[in-house]
Amino acid sequence: MAAPTVVAPQNVLGPFDAVTAGLADFVWTAGTITDGNTYTVSGRELLLVWNSGAADAHTIDVVSTDDEHGRAENITAYSMAAGDFAAFGCGLTNQKGWMSSAKTIRITVNHAEVKVAILRLPAGYGR
Repeated sequence: MAAPTVVAPQNVLGPFDAVTAGLADFVWTAGTITDGNTYTVSGRELLLVWNSGAADAHTIDVVSTDDEHGRAENITAYSMAAGDFAAFGCGLTNQKGWMSSAKTIRITVNHAEVKVAILRLPAGYGR
């Protein structure tokens, strides 16, 4: 198995950043079926997923790591109907059990119609 394909997080504008046409846009990346995708985390990321297909349901897996109690709880075959969107966050990127020792999250999809985007919130967000 080859290394997973890296997806770069995309920065979200802060509340006082200048906003002009195009600056709040983000791009979707087709998920990699065989070797999966990975991204580096800071603790401020949201994983967005979109089944861009018009007819079939598809799935995504989020690979976990053992936490301090030796537990691993993958999100396995999370099913999305055609056209569905999903968001994963709320500790996914900064809690033990998800982030690897290399500070990455690994995901896999079952079809290239599944697109991903990783959005990174501004530093200090929510404080």
